[in-house]
Amino acid sequence: MLRASDESGRDERMTALHTDHARAVQRFLLTLTRGQRQSAEDLLQETMLRAWRHLDSVPAEPENARRWLFTVARRLVIDGARLRLNRPREVHLVDMTWIPAGDDTTGAALAAHAIRHALGRLSPAQRDLLSEVYLAGRSPAEVAGRLGVPIGTVKSRTHYALRALRTGLEAA
Repeated sequence: MLRASDESGRDERMTALHTDHARAVQRFLLTLTRGQRQSAEDLLQETMLRAWRHLDSVPAEPENARRWLFTVARRLVIDGARLRLNRPREVHLVDMTWIPAGDDTTGAALAAHAIRHALGRLSPAQRDLLSEVYLAGRSPAEVAGRLGVPIGTVKSRTHYALRALRTGLEAA
């Protein structure tokens, strides 16, 4: 068990590591994530957490400590890329059983009218987002890169746009 003096020494060392190197590591991560600030900040936090967990492994010399932090950060980016490549794409299923069969022309015309009406009630931004994700087949990450927003923002906006569309279809 660590004594209070040992713990305060660890805290001081970690504070010094963060103060001396965090900005440089974040700039490095911004480059590796192609300007995705949220991802870079998350990766910086994980890098510093790993430094705190393995503080005894971090070299005492400032230049070597920076090199150690850059290596950890780079490996986190690589691990994240590998994880995304091996993870199946997220698919949001929508209940489409209410759409009539192909041989029911009256039902198909009514369904098309209902969809046009529901789409017309969406904001232009919501229509554009849904067309990017569902009609153009772009992943949320691609859409986030095009719009310059975090991927979580794209996912939540897509969720709310689908919910608004569903509400519009139920009203029709």
